[in-house]
Amino acid sequence: MTISSFRITRFQFARDRVIGDSQVRADDANVAALELISDSGAVGLGFIQTLFTALPAQAEIERVFVAEVFPGLEGRKAIGLVHKVTRPRGGNLRAATLNFHEAVQVALWDLAAKDVGLPLYKLLGGERNRVRAYASGLDFHLSDADFEKLFAYAASIGYRAFKIKVGHDDFERDLSRLNILKKVVPAGSAIMVDANEAWSSKEASVKIAAIEKAGHDLLWVEDPILRSDFAGLRMLRECTPHTQINSGEYLDLSGKRLLLEAEGADIINVHGQVSDVMRIGWFAAEKAIPVSLGNTFLEMGVHAACALPEVEWLEYSFQNFDHLVDEPIEIRDGWAYAPERSGHGLVLSEAARKEWARPSILTREELGAAPANPRLPIF
Repeated sequence: MTISSFRITRFQFARDRVIGDSQVRADDANVAALELISDSGAVGLGFIQTLFTALPAQAEIERVFVAEVFPGLEGRKAIGLVHKVTRPRGGNLRAATLNFHEAVQVALWDLAAKDVGLPLYKLLGGERNRVRAYASGLDFHLSDADFEKLFAYAASIGYRAFKIKVGHDDFERDLSRLNILKKVVPAGSAIMVDANEAWSSKEASVKIAAIEKAGHDLLWVEDPILRSDFAGLRMLRECTPHTQINSGEYLDLSGKRLLLEAEGADIINVHGQVSDVMRIGWFAAEKAIPVSLGNTFLEMGVHAACALPEVEWLEYSFQNFDHLVDEPIEIRDGWAYAPERSGHGLVLSEAARKEWARPSILTREELGAAPANPRLPIF
C-alpha cells in the first residue's frame, strides 16, 4: 500500500467563543485537512492548523506541499516512513514553509495502522483504550460569567479535573478565577493552572506560594516561566514540593530531551506529532517522568496517551472542530476513549467538505456564525 496521491481541503470558520491565554487570543479557526491516499484507496488524515493568521489559499497550500513535502512521500509505504530519522546537517535542517510537520506524521501513522488493520493505539503498543481527560477552558479572555458557566457545565457532565489560564497582570484576578472555579466544581477535584510563560522564576515561586496560602491545592503549574530557563524550572521543582511543574509544550523534540536531562520538569507536556511524542515518551519512561498530552487536534493524542506508560492525563478544551469528521473521539464522564476502528479512527466528513470548505481566504466579517458545538452547548 504505497502513497500515490493527496488531497488538501482548506477550512476557515468562526469559533463559538474566543480562546486564548496570557499571551495570545483567537476567535476564528484556520485549518486544512491533509489526506494522503494510497494506491489501494486507503486514506490517512492529518490536519494543518494556524492560530493567528489565515492559511494561504488552498492552491498555494497545495503548491508548497508538492514542492517541499510530497516528493518524499510519493511511492513510499507509510509504515516505512513513520520511524524515519533524518541526518540533521546544514541546510537540510529546516521546517517546511507551511506547518505540515504534525499533519504528515498523523496522516502517515493513520495509513500505517490501516495497512496492518489495527487501531493506532494498538500499533503504538497500547493495551488500555482510555485515559483520564481534564477540562481546559482556554479561558483567559472570557468574562467571569462565561468562565463560571463553562466550568460549571464541565463539572455537570462528569469532569473532575480542571485547568484554567493564569498570568494576568493583576494577580488578584488569577486568585479570583480560582475562587470562582472552586465554587462551581466538586470538592476534591484536581486543579491545574497554566501561566503560558507569563512569570519569571522568582515571581512564579512567590505566586505559587500565594495560591497555596489562599487555599488552592494545585496538581500542577504549567509553563510558569520561559521554556529555555532550565535552571529556573529546576529551582521551581525544588521549592514547590506540593505542586508539580509541567513544562515542555513549546519545545521541539530535542528541547524536550534537554529539559528532561536538566531535570526541569515533574511532568513533560507533549502534543500531536506522533513519532516525536513516542520518542520523548520512551525517554520519559526511562526517567519515570509522567507525560501529559496537551491539546491535540480532534483529540487524536488519545492514541499516544493510551500507548505510553507514563501518561495520566489528556487535555480537552471544548473546541468546535467535531463537525469536521464523521465520528469524533468519544469523551465521557471525564475519560477519553481511543476508537477501535483501524487507524486513528477519524474520517473527514463529506458534509463538512461541502459546507465548510473555503478554498480562498475570507475576511473575519465574511465568516458568519460559528458551527454548532454539541459538546459545549452553553455558548
